[in-house]
Amino acid sequence: MRIRNSVVVITGAASGIGRATALRFARRHVDLVLASRRVEALESLVSECTALGSRAIAVPTDTSEYDAVQELASRAVEEFGRIDVWVNNAAVSFFSPFLDVPMRDFQRVIDVNLMGYVHGARAALERMQDQGAGVLVNVASIVGEVPQPYTSAYSVSKAAVRALGVSLRSELTLDRKKRIHVCTVLPPTIDTPFFDHVANYTGRRAVAMPPVYSADRVAKAILGVVDSPTREVAVGRIGRSMVRQHRLMPGRLEKLMAHQVENTHLSKKESAEDSTGNLYGPSLDPVNARVSGGWGGRRRTVQRTVVGSALLGTALGALVFAEPLKTGVPVLAGRAANLGRELLGAD
Repeated sequence: MRIRNSVVVITGAASGIGRATALRFARRHVDLVLASRRVEALESLVSECTALGSRAIAVPTDTSEYDAVQELASRAVEEFGRIDVWVNNAAVSFFSPFLDVPMRDFQRVIDVNLMGYVHGARAALERMQDQGAGVLVNVASIVGEVPQPYTSAYSVSKAAVRALGVSLRSELTLDRKKRIHVCTVLPPTIDTPFFDHVANYTGRRAVAMPPVYSADRVAKAILGVVDSPTREVAVGRIGRSMVRQHRLMPGRLEKLMAHQVENTHLSKKESAEDSTGNLYGPSLDPVNARVSGGWGGRRRTVQRTVVGSALLGTALGALVFAEPLKTGVPVLAGRAANLGRELLGAD
C-alpha cells in the first residue's frame, strides 16, 4: 500500500524498534499515533517526528489492558480519521530458569506480548474492516521459530504471535478481504535498551547475544512489508538462515541455540540481582528511552557476526559426520556449505 499520507499506530514506540520505526515512518510524512507507557519519552519522540515532517500525537497506553488499546484506536480515528497501519511492537521479557520465575511474572509477559497483540489486532482490524483496507504488522521474533532457554514466556508469546498472524490471514482469505493484510516480522538480536531493563532471575547480567542487528534494520523491514505486504519476514541473513535450518534440522539447531544463549546471552563476568525489570512499570532512566542500547557499532557488529557465523558453521558442519546415514554426506555437506556462504555474507 502507499505509505505517504497514511495514518500509522505504533505500540512500544518509546524506544528501540518502535522508536526507530516511528522515525522511519516520519520521514515518509505519515500521521503517527505513538503509544507506550513512558509519557516523557513519547513526547520527545513526537517532537522528533514533527521535525521530520509528520503530524504525531502521543497516547500513553498499557497494551495489556483491552480498554486502553481500544481508546488508543479511537484517539487515532478521532485525530486523523482512520487507521491505515497498525504496528504491534510493545513487549517485555525475563531471563530465568523456568522453575525459578515467579508465575506472576510469566503471566505478565503473556499479558503484554500475546494479549497486547490480540488487543491491538482486534482494535486495528475492526477499523480496517470498516475501511476495507489496512495493514497490521506484528513484530514477533526469531525465537518464535527457534525458542531459547531462560526466556520461556517470551518464546511462547512470540510463537503464538506467529500463529495469530496465520489464523488472521486465513480468516481474511475466507472473507475475501484482499486489501487487508496481516504481516509478521521476525527480528534476531537487536541493538536496543531492552536488555538493560529486562526482568532477571539468573544471577548474571543479560547482554545482547551475537550477532546483533540495528533497530533501524527492523524498522526498514516493517516499512517494507507495509509497502509490499508479505506474510512473514525474518530480518537479517543469519535470521533467515536460522529459520530455514531449524526446519531442516530442528534438534541440532535447538541444541546450538541452548549453548549459544548460555555462553553469550548471559554475562560470565557481571552479576545481576533478582529484578522484575520493567514488567510492571516503565523504566524511568532516560537513557533507556532511545533507539540504541549501545550493543552495536559497525566494528562490534562485524565481530559479533563473525562469532555467530563461526558457531553456526561449526555446529552444522559437524552434522556431516554426525548423521551421514540419515541424510547423506553430499547433501549435508552442500547444505553446510550453503549456510556458510550465507553466514559469511551476513548483512
